[in-house]
Amino acid sequence: MKQRARQWFLIWGVIFAVFVVRGFLPWIIVWFALPAIGPVGALTATFSSDPLVVKAVEASAPPLLLGGGIFLVLLFLHWLFLEPKNYGIPGERFFYQRGFWFYAVASILLATVVWFALRRSGMLAFAAVFGSTLFFITHGFKENAERKERQLAENPMSDIAKILYLEIIDMTFSIDGVLGAFAFTLSVPLIAVGNGLGAVLVRQITVGNVERIRRYRFLKNGALYSILFLGIIMVCDGFGMELPQWASPIVTFAVVGFFLAKSRGRPRRASLGRRQS
Repeated sequence: MKQRARQWFLIWGVIFAVFVVRGFLPWIIVWFALPAIGPVGALTATFSSDPLVVKAVEASAPPLLLGGGIFLVLLFLHWLFLEPKNYGIPGERFFYQRGFWFYAVASILLATVVWFALRRSGMLAFAAVFGSTLFFITHGFKENAERKERQLAENPMSDIAKILYLEIIDMTFSIDGVLGAFAFTLSVPLIAVGNGLGAVLVRQITVGNVERIRRYRFLKNGALYSILFLGIIMVCDGFGMELPQWASPIVTFAVVGFFLAKSRGRPRRASLGRRQS
């Protein structure tokens, strides 16, 4: 993209990603979790300190947490089985070489979770299925984005088309962050602010320090393992297992910190996507 188009995307794209996607998506999720109160009621509830409203949101949380947890666990499993990676810990190469297991493992996982969820309520079981549906829909968008990226090298498109294309990708990837945020808090204002600041920070760091980020060869491993643990925590919360609130942030910092230290301690080698012949 030309410099002017890049600046336009970095300025207005951030505004759209922060205030539109990451701002409205949590509200829409609360609306779906509490359909009886309607869209206006859901918007009011997200900023309300009324104990009755807070209690209602917490009561509707299990389906939301279970669906989001299934989404995150599938996200990790897809990376583990099918995506090229730098092998950070023993076992990753083994699973990657058996990528065809992904669909079997995902199906068995979903069937097991739905079986236990049906014993509690139909809505809980539907939430698990919806979480998997959302994963495969967003995964389809990401697969298409990768194909489009390869086509751009052969058939360049206009800067306007590129901006629209990047906005669609941004919206798709925003779902991961918003759902994962519910593992930390049910407060929609906190989720909106946290995801908004995260969007600005990550974009600015990425644009200014791409080469430096690439040196941390296991950083993505840490991100995906933290996603796995957050997904497990959300699934447990969805089934009513009360875990301490400090579990999510402690696990996230510990896992990402471990892989960050591992990246700093070893030089980068060209092992990305390396397959065992």
